[in-house]
Amino acid sequence: MRFDEVDCAKGECEMRPTLTLLWLSFAAAGGAVAQRPEAALYQENRVAAPETAVDKLVFRGLAQNNITPAYCSDAVFLRRAFLDAIGTLPTADEARAFLNDPSLNKRRALIEHLLERDEFADYWAMKWSDILRIKAEFPVNLWPNAAQAYHRWLRASLHANKSYDRFARELLTSNGSNFRVGPVNFYRAMPDRSPEGIASAVAQTFLGMRADRWSADQVAGLASFFSQVGYKPTREWKEEVVFWDPNKTEGKPAVEALLPGNRRVTLPPDRDPRELFADWLTASDNNMFSACIVNRIWAWLLGRGIIHEPDDIRPDNPPSNPALLTLLQRELVQNGYNLKHLYRLIMNSRTYQLSSVFPADKLERAAPLFAYYPLQQLDAEVLIDAINKITGTTDLYTSAIPEPFTFIPANKPAVALPDGSITSSFLELFGRPARATGLLNERVNRASASQRMHLLNSSHIQNKLATGVNMKRILNPKRKPAEMIEDIYLSVLSRYPTPGETAKVEAYARSGVAKGRDAGIDLAWTLINSDEFLFRH
Repeated sequence: MRFDEVDCAKGECEMRPTLTLLWLSFAAAGGAVAQRPEAALYQENRVAAPETAVDKLVFRGLAQNNITPAYCSDAVFLRRAFLDAIGTLPTADEARAFLNDPSLNKRRALIEHLLERDEFADYWAMKWSDILRIKAEFPVNLWPNAAQAYHRWLRASLHANKSYDRFARELLTSNGSNFRVGPVNFYRAMPDRSPEGIASAVAQTFLGMRADRWSADQVAGLASFFSQVGYKPTREWKEEVVFWDPNKTEGKPAVEALLPGNRRVTLPPDRDPRELFADWLTASDNNMFSACIVNRIWAWLLGRGIIHEPDDIRPDNPPSNPALLTLLQRELVQNGYNLKHLYRLIMNSRTYQLSSVFPADKLERAAPLFAYYPLQQLDAEVLIDAINKITGTTDLYTSAIPEPFTFIPANKPAVALPDGSITSSFLELFGRPARATGLLNERVNRASASQRMHLLNSSHIQNKLATGVNMKRILNPKRKPAEMIEDIYLSVLSRYPTPGETAKVEAYARSGVAKGRDAGIDLAWTLINSDEFLFRH
């Protein structure tokens, strides 16, 4: 349902009357971001970033299809970069400083700044937690303190920019208590801990391949590398030690394992087979390993993988731009599996900085060519954090598992929640994944009528607008109306209002439908309910 299709007169919404006039006025121009007049709202910048090696490969395909790309404005780039790099919006002061900066190099400088902020580790730990299934569950899998140990290791690894080959090796080869050695929980946070179940999780996580499409021999061959994973309980409730247990194959004939690509390996009796697999996996010439991670990061940043879907890599699902995939793999390996180098390379490209506005009848054909930045609804955690940041409020997050480890301070952002069992009704409503499969498509970022009605009508959102400390500061009656309007636009949409928008808001305030502070609250409510706010674009 689009906002401009809601008929309040027929009882399809129950907005309080003081809001209706302003909301309907903006809804007429709202619709989908891609349908808005580009010149009026975004004033797109035709001066592009310097062309990179990425762009040469992407733009070659665009030229062959007679597509001339458009580049996003500074305001759109600012918001996009914040959301994609650290999962939060810029403050009004941050937005104002960037938009007023005359430097030609300010986009590159912003990217460098964002990659070094603490929120980078919080946001990307959330994305990885979906893949690694970091969620406390009863009575099996992880207990809350194990889930949090796992998350602490994950976040620390991302904060330190640990090389990806080392990151993968630690997940695959660690031993010890799941309460004290975070990465051993990789072997516990999976639905099936048999060798075959572990093999399937490993293939999906590090190769982007679904083992349910493999033959029985291929699954069994990979499972041999994990046939000696042992689990030992301790006297502490729910603690378990994960270790290499060679006794599992003692007295048996030499085991022969099968690597993806059908290379056979005889497992020696004096070495953990997981280490042999990790050696093969992280070798610099293993294109399967590098292809999976560069494709996954490209999909995270640009909404679609070069191989689509990112966790369904197989011979009959080829990349849409093989040369681009090869370039990114080479860049990753030559730079020591430095993931921030990959983020930097992609975000500084013209391709990443393309406009989201594109003819609707050409979207399907242009999507695999990366001719535009695709619209994507904000992740549930990012959305509630943005609303809380704008208003100066917090939310309560709880877990059904009654443990001290599930107590979350009131000021904890949702993107930094360390355990998927810690949640709220808002997060559930807006598509936060259950972390049951580790697949990217488990997260549902599609708008629903119930989501829209919650944002439009719920006391949850209205109370934030009415009582939030940031709203009180912005709407201080001693401030000039134009200043308040500007701050609300910068806080919510990361851009200045157009002259027409300012005139419309001032006319609404003069109409007497809402006076003083109430008019400002109505404006913030209206913008929060716009697609321009709810979508990455």
